Amino acid sequence: MSKGDAADLWRGRPIGVALGGPAALGKSGLEILQAMAMGELPNPSICRALNFWLSQASTGNAVFQGEPNADALNPAGAVHGGWALTVIDSACGCACLSVLAPGVGYTTIETKANLTRPIRAASGLYRCEARVLAHGRTIITTDSELTGPDGKLYAHGTSTLMVLKAD
Repeated sequence: MSKGDAADLWRGRPIGVALGGPAALGKSGLEILQAMAMGELPNPSICRALNFWLSQASTGNAVFQGEPNADALNPAGAVHGGWALTVIDSACGCACLSVLAPGVGYTTIETKANLTRPIRAASGLYRCEARVLAHGRTIITTDSELTGPDGKLYAHGTSTLMVLKAD
């Protein structure tokens, strides 16, 4: 991390771009994610903007946690569905990344979410766990569940992701 990156901290973690930087060179997707979860590589700025973060990763799995706040409210006063969709997309994408070799990337083709109950701001810590369902050479599919502080399901989703081979 450069000196400028080190100054940009959120929740004691660096914020920036982890993929493509010199600190990520030669690392597998799983190694990058584990370094992000430990604060050794930066989390993307969307994490700060929407108050969620990568908390753990293993092969084929990624877990995000977050605390939606008043900045994510829709006109009706509930947390906007985009908050849940963004956490789901992030968790599913990172589950995909966790099975990729060094220098191989991914991009989301489609993410779909079903919201099962309203999320309230400042209502506690939410957890989104994603896993790889199918891993092909060019397409990976994932699913996820977003649970609330009460252990209930608040949303679930799926993502289809394209593997981007190194040039």
